[in-house]
Amino acid sequence: MRIVVALGGNALLKRGEPLTARNQRENVKIAARALAPLARDNRLIITHGNGPQVGLLALEAAAYSGVEPFTLDILNAESEGMIGYMIEQELGNVLPEDIPFATILTQVEVDPADPAFRHPTKPIGPQYSLEEAEQLAAEHGWTVGLDHDMYRRLVSSPRPKRIFEIRVVEWLVERGVIVICTGGGGIPTILTPDGVLRGVEAVIDKDHAGALLAKSLKADMLLLLTDAEAVWKGWRTAEARAISRAAPEALKKLEFAEGTMRPKVEAACDFVQATGGRAGIGALVDAVAIMEGRAGTVVSTEYEGLDYWPTLLDP
Repeated sequence: MRIVVALGGNALLKRGEPLTARNQRENVKIAARALAPLARDNRLIITHGNGPQVGLLALEAAAYSGVEPFTLDILNAESEGMIGYMIEQELGNVLPEDIPFATILTQVEVDPADPAFRHPTKPIGPQYSLEEAEQLAAEHGWTVGLDHDMYRRLVSSPRPKRIFEIRVVEWLVERGVIVICTGGGGIPTILTPDGVLRGVEAVIDKDHAGALLAKSLKADMLLLLTDAEAVWKGWRTAEARAISRAAPEALKKLEFAEGTMRPKVEAACDFVQATGGRAGIGALVDAVAIMEGRAGTVVSTEYEGLDYWPTLLDP
């Protein structure tokens, strides 16, 4: 099987953890152990989030006042290489020596007229108190907003249209290479009217980029892995239920708050309806079980309505 795995930023750096190289390395080791069984028996393509990392790089760039700070497209490229390096190395440490890897810096086209450029919604960087967030917004001209019960910087997150390096990725996958690409949603770029490619100030949602990657590669399954066990109907209510299986039409009828499961649900349904493949959403440590339908939420056109796990876990 061809499986595209999208690792959430919170699967690589747990909520509330300091943004240190040591913490990221330890979490990547956990991810590598979870993905190794998939890599042994399938053609694996890995993408990942970068919200905490790209935000930290932006803070570092802004701290040097002698020059104009690097733009987000360049910082996306930096984080894509940094996280890809860690995943490639740690996964290589737990897989047979003869399995090849490649991390590809991936440029992704977005529409310059995308309304997302006028309404920043993508949280990046560390979490702040309201007072800290307001101070940083005033200093740097940022947009800030709530992320759970803390505040983070918000940036534009346009929808991905095309992955420019997809032919290279396809060639590598055909030859049995484990490819790490479109990290952080890829490097956001636009084509000017005269055909020139250039980067833009944005961070693409990695779930939507993962769905585009999976569709472009004709993958059999898209796994969206995070720190949540499954998609919940009625999250944090007395009627909360963990969804085990879902038809895309039924799942799309549920409402999810911005910054929660919404992009994962949208990406999963988009991929399933476009290709007839399956998508799974759930915890990183359950990667194999989700693929086999024993954990998480699996989305498929073969299902009708919504089914639920019999044991109600604490949401």
